[in-house]
Amino acid sequence: MKPFQVFGNTWFVGLKQASTHLIDTGDGLILLDSGYQESLYYVLDSIYQCGFSPYDIKYIIHSHGHIDHAAATRALVELTGAETFIGENDREMVNGTRPELTWGPEYNMAFNGTFEPDHLLKDGDKIALGDVVIDCAATPGHTAGTFSFFWDIKDEGKIYRAGTMGGAGINSMASSYLKKYDLPPEQWRGAFGSSIARCRLEKVDVFIGNHAKQNNTPERYEKLIAGDKLAFYDPEAWGDFLDQCQKNLDKLNAEDPL
Repeated sequence: MKPFQVFGNTWFVGLKQASTHLIDTGDGLILLDSGYQESLYYVLDSIYQCGFSPYDIKYIIHSHGHIDHAAATRALVELTGAETFIGENDREMVNGTRPELTWGPEYNMAFNGTFEPDHLLKDGDKIALGDVVIDCAATPGHTAGTFSFFWDIKDEGKIYRAGTMGGAGINSMASSYLKKYDLPPEQWRGAFGSSIARCRLEKVDVFIGNHAKQNNTPERYEKLIAGDKLAFYDPEAWGDFLDQCQKNLDKLNAEDPL
């Protein structure tokens, strides 16, 4: 996809396969997920196309440690010197201790960009830079260390609440996957229902998907370029997405009991 300004301080600079977003804080840039190592050239070019410089990235924040969200981070750190953040329970996925959990084997890909995170997130942490404060919520299930993020977007004197759920795919909660890697079900599938309930506590006006299909990024983009400035403003989208997450979990529990 072409890069574009989603709304206010938030920009899309990723791919349909794995979203990457940029937040302009006024005092440096925050990158939400780095994407695949193989597609870093695209993310870098997208940042430039949006009028920013990758060298202004101060923080790289990860929704979770899978290869499609974190594999390009080490190269970005080497380029920019940015500090890295990830949920404490996903640290071993990205630092090389348990690379098999990065979903690399399932994609027949190697996670070659291992890195030691600068900051390990805990539930309730806040990440502040410039005029942006990101509220961090532990929402395990997709991985043990998945985090969701919430921040304000200011536009024409109004304040909107943006939010992204860190991981919603039930593929990593299948009983075969959990058994294959000897993972405790309660930290994965058992926690996902609680994470959905946790996210329902948040009021979200602008739902930011960490995969384009979650919030219909391509379709909303078409509305945006057609002149609908508020294409991504949809207070109902967050709840609808969480409803679908619950349906997916209920179906998994019914069809694939642990």
